[in-house]
Order: sequence, then structure tokens, then C-alpha cells
Amino acid sequence: MKGIRILFLGGAKRVSMARMFKSAARRLGYEAEIFSYETDECVPVACEATVVPGRRWADADVLEHLDSTVDRYSIDIIVPFVDGAVGLAADYAAAHPGKVFVPAGSSEVAEQMFDKVKAAELFERKGIAVPATYHQGDPCMRLIAKPRHGSASKGIIEISSIETLSDVMLHGDDYLIQERIDNRRELTVDCYVGVADGRVLAVSPRRRNVTVGGEVSDTVTVDSPAAVDLTVKVLQSVGLRGAVTVQLIEDLDVAGRLLVMEVNPRLGGGAVCSVIAGADLPELIIREALGLELDRRQAAPGVRICRYMQEVVFVNGKYCEL
Repeated sequence: MKGIRILFLGGAKRVSMARMFKSAARRLGYEAEIFSYETDECVPVACEATVVPGRRWADADVLEHLDSTVDRYSIDIIVPFVDGAVGLAADYAAAHPGKVFVPAGSSEVAEQMFDKVKAAELFERKGIAVPATYHQGDPCMRLIAKPRHGSASKGIIEISSIETLSDVMLHGDDYLIQERIDNRRELTVDCYVGVADGRVLAVSPRRRNVTVGGEVSDTVTVDSPAAVDLTVKVLQSVGLRGAVTVQLIEDLDVAGRLLVMEVNPRLGGGAVCSVIAGADLPELIIREALGLELDRRQAAPGVRICRYMQEVVFVNGKYCEL
């Protein structure tokens, strides 16, 4: 088989996704070799990938070091898995056109999506439904404060008193303050948009049943035309490309009220559920990288995954098969 080399950026825990990339490549007549760019070599993905010692995303020489890594391992595709890696991958692709394929849009769009205040303002300008944003004065609703540049539900503050609101407002520029919807259902939508032409090729909604540390551990695909319609509007209005994860909230107290919570322009941790259900994001990525025909992928509803802990063993810093 012909070979294809894929570099994960921050794919430390993405063992199942690494296997799915390998399977997708085989179906297309390729043998995929996976590498993962990490600051720690002892990470779970080592059981499926060669772990490459990397820089931190904010390091001054990270782009130069990434370029040397691409050359050293003859990388064909770069796939970012964490927020800080998305803009980096996009900048690398822009600086080295045609050298590798990156399933992402511009770093400017990524930066806007990862700034919750800027993202909410953009959604409002585009007429996209989001929870009401609090600015000043006496609140007329329950509120929640989200760190402006936070992720994985870290640092969120539920505001239940004027005193708490006053404390948050002392650092108001660091937070997005919105209405808090307590009686809700959360949906995640895994998407793929053609990097070259902007065609929406996969939109797979799934319900988040259980999350641990901000990452889903139990999720099931659902049939939700409303979620699909809203997500497509977001993708097209914002000009997103590549792998995208859209987080939605369904307000169970108001019939038909579906809102955008946030957008992450990268593969989500629970995207394996959508892949198993038929929205084969790894195959779409590899197909576009190879210049093959792309067709729309539909996920079947009712496919559920439940995650569990599994050990990966290292001896003297080297991965060891059990």
C-alpha cells in the first residue's frame, strides 16, 4: 500500500481517533502512519502513534520546530486536537502552501471562535440565536460567567447573587456573562466543511449524556433537523472550514428554543461517536488531502458510545505493549 503520514497536534488521548484514521486510509488503499506532537512522550496515543517531542503552542520557535518536524517525518496531513494548536496549524499551512493539508480554516476565524466574547458578538451580528448576553444594570435573568478564553468547562461561575455578579464584574473583560439556562439539553454537532470549496459535507448531532472534566464520556447520535439547520447556518455565516464542533443548548422551558453555546474549529473529543454512526470525518480529511472526490456523509441516529479508563504502560519513558 502507498503510505500517508498524519501528524496530530495535541492528540495525547485520541487513541480511538488514531485507529479510525488508519482504518479510513486502508479503505482508500493507503497505510497511514500516525505521529503526535506532544510536550510529554508518555501519553496514551503512544499505543497507536509515534510521539514526537514538541514545543508549547506559545513558544517563539514553535512554527520553525513544527516545520522541521514535518520535514523529518515527511508529514502529509496535520490535524489539531486542542484549541492552541488550531491557529498554529492554520498559520503553518498559510506559510507553507501546498506542503501539507490542514483540515481547518484561517487562524483569524479560529482566534475569534476561541474568544467567547468576540464569538458571541459575531453570532449576534449574523442573526444566530445565542443565550442573552449581560452587559450592565440590574439583571433580569439567571446568569453564568464563562472565562473569555476558557475551555473544557473550566473556571465557569454560576451567578446567584448580586455580590457574585459584582465580583465577576471587577474582571468583566475576562468573562462572557450570559443568561443561565438550567433546564436544558446539551447537543454537540460534529461537522466537516470542505477546505477548498466550503461545502458542508457532514453534520452529525449527538446528545451529551455525561461529561467528565469537560469532555464527554457518554454520548448518542440523535435525529434533530433543527440542530442541523442551525449548525449549517453557523458554518456558512462564519465561513468555517475543515473539522468543526458546534455546541448547542436546547432550552426545555421554551418550546423550539435552540441556541449556540460555542464553536470549536477542530475535531471534538466525542467525534468518534459520529464517525461510528456514519459521518466519517477521518475519511473526509484524507480524501480532501489526496484530492479525491468528496461526498456528503450522514450519521445514523441512536448510536451511543460510553467511555472507560484503560491503562497504557511506559517503562523508562518508552511505550510497552501489555
